[in-house]
Formats: sequence, C-alpha cells, structure tokens
Amino acid sequence: MRTLHVGLRVSDLERSLSFYRAVGYTVVGTVEGTPFGSLTMLRLPGDSFVTIELVHDPVRGAVDLGTGINHLVVQVDSLDAIVADLAAQGIATKPPGPPDRADEPRTRWLTDPDGYRIELVQWPAGHADGITEADFA
Repeated sequence: MRTLHVGLRVSDLERSLSFYRAVGYTVVGTVEGTPFGSLTMLRLPGDSFVTIELVHDPVRGAVDLGTGINHLVVQVDSLDAIVADLAAQGIATKPPGPPDRADEPRTRWLTDPDGYRIELVQWPAGHADGITEADFA
C-alpha cells in the first residue's frame, strides 16, 4: 500500500498550472466533467506517477483552506538551484530558519496561488529518499 496523490481544489486553474509548472510539475492528463469539476493530473520530472491532482470547479469560487491540508513536501536534488529557478520566474521562497547542519535536511517554503504551503527538501548526503524509521531512532 502507498499514497498515490493529493487532490488540491484550486480557484483559478490557469494561475495554478502556471505556478506548478514553474515549480517543475508537468501535466500528465485531464478528466473533464466529474462531480468535483475538472481534474488535472501532475507529476514531477523523474516520477513515474501522478503526485498532485488539481481539482477545479469555477462554480465553487475561492478556496477556503480552513483546517485542511497543512502542506505538501517536495524532494529536490539542489535546493539552491530550485530556489534560484523559482526566483527567476517570480516565485519567492521564505528564507530558511536557523543555519542548516550538514547532517540535517535543508528546507525552504513557498505558497501556491490558493495558499497551499509547499516545503522543498534537500536530504543530506547518504540519506534515504524520504523519511524512514531511521529518522526517529
């Protein structure tokens, strides 16, 4: 068993697509006319599978984040390179917190057009590609 993807309701599909493309996502396909609205499936380069589904129904209006999803996490190979890429496209990231230690992940945060927070993570050398039991030992 594994998580397949996260569905995010968006208020302006084109604005959200522009943002997620700038982050590095590509559109895999769309499904129109569902009870939830149109569904646009996204994945990152190197991923074989969809990881985000943008759900758009213009009748529903603005997104109310309420107490729903807190944040998404995206692994990157080079945090410095992605932050520079995003800045060149007009997407700001929040400055990092305290100085990173070499044995800890490096992180930066950004916010999509509907207010969803995204954490960018670069694992330290030798770390698994994700959080494992070893991180809690």
